[in-house]
Amino acid sequence: MTWNIPGAPWSYLILGAYFASLLVLSGYGLHRWLLLFLYFRHRRAARAPARQFATLPRLTVQIPLYNELYVVRRVVEAVCRLDYPRDRLQIQVLDDSTDDTRDLVAEVVAEQRAAGVDIEHVHRSVRRGYKAGALADGMASATGELIAVFDADFMPKPDFALRLVHYFTDPRVGMVQARWGHLNRNHSFFTRAQALLLDGHFVIEHTARNRSGRFFNFNGTAGIWRRTCIEEAGGWAHDTLAEDVDLSYRAQLRGWQFVFVPEVIAPAELPLEMSAFKAQQHRWAKGAIQAARKLLPTILASAVPGRVKLEAFFHLTANIGYVLVLLLALLMVPAVYLRAGVSPWLIVAVDLPIFLFSVGSVAVFYVVAYREVLGTRRGVWRIVPFLMAVGIGLCINNARAVLEALAGHASEFKRTPKYNLCPGEGLQARRYRGQVNSDTIVELAMAIYFTGGLVTAAVVGIWGALPFLLLFGVGFGYTALSTVLQSPRGRLAPTSR
Repeated sequence: MTWNIPGAPWSYLILGAYFASLLVLSGYGLHRWLLLFLYFRHRRAARAPARQFATLPRLTVQIPLYNELYVVRRVVEAVCRLDYPRDRLQIQVLDDSTDDTRDLVAEVVAEQRAAGVDIEHVHRSVRRGYKAGALADGMASATGELIAVFDADFMPKPDFALRLVHYFTDPRVGMVQARWGHLNRNHSFFTRAQALLLDGHFVIEHTARNRSGRFFNFNGTAGIWRRTCIEEAGGWAHDTLAEDVDLSYRAQLRGWQFVFVPEVIAPAELPLEMSAFKAQQHRWAKGAIQAARKLLPTILASAVPGRVKLEAFFHLTANIGYVLVLLLALLMVPAVYLRAGVSPWLIVAVDLPIFLFSVGSVAVFYVVAYREVLGTRRGVWRIVPFLMAVGIGLCINNARAVLEALAGHASEFKRTPKYNLCPGEGLQARRYRGQVNSDTIVELAMAIYFTGGLVTAAVVGIWGALPFLLLFGVGFGYTALSTVLQSPRGRLAPTSR
């Protein structure tokens, strides 16, 4: 068994970079296996409230929003239906809107105030600090000992607060997070894939981290904070796009305990358009890397246990994987060609362990999440490959986010538009529609690139490479074509976020 590789130096450079990318991705894949192990080991170790409050603490619910014409009434009315004593509940609509949403908020707030709800409309004419700035400004007039946050696309159930509030009878608890549900999971194959992506994050990752004594983060919405925890941790900051992750780590480093309660589900609307999904993922990826730059030196120098530091490192840097996937995509076709003459047994010996740690871990991770949430494996092998293809297609969008964060490039907080569609209603008449940008052109080029690689591999007879080339080609093609077809005008838009 010998390597039969052309002797030019660039050949070894390509293969070296290709395998280096795979090895680092395998390290993150090994970490995903660890999360699965921790999940199965600790999933039954649910934490119950220490006791029940005799008198419920005062609760302020904050609804930060910006130009959410289609969902603002829904979320305000849902929050006003919370089953919590009216004399202990305050609601703040933190409105930075610049369109008709502002007038609609004023109308809904007036209706609810007339019905006896303690609700206020806080409008800012300047989006200073974006969402983090709105939350911080709202604290000035908040009267609650506890602060709940709901984004505009959420519809909390009436028992949400009562099911979480008693965890705060333990004075060490600073934040309690519920699990996100999905109002429109079955709208399309695309929304089913998004739902599974989030289910993996909440059901597997949050459960594994929280119940094994590692840090996990507030998800920006559908959770309740102790006000003193926010204040002692330094308050909301807007120097990253992940204000939730930033405050979460600062609070836990100060000794505050967080609790994840997966049994309490707060339903929300998933993005319907690829462009909206990309904007959301770009913000999350960039914010996480910004938080890593800001927090990792402090975390690694702190006195927290080594397992907590290690988990924080993998958690905060996970989006670097998108840069590696993009590099892998660029190198895959020439790497396949360069290994055409290698013994199949040697390829298996080298590739199988890497496959199990990288691709295999992703597949198993989401198969488990699918089964845990839906109670069945039926249909899982249709949705998981599609989810993996979408993840590959996102790598251009998210790799740019990571590189911007590493370069210290600041950008605007772009909210993800939601539409509250009725059955059978289309997006044509909706505002806030996304457009094609330069990423889409690169995605189309990558789809063509992999189509050529697929045809070449089939002609040459490199059959083992076909599934991977197909997965990458479908991922880039689907992401690009979805963006183009869903764009209202299809014209090129600025790439700034």
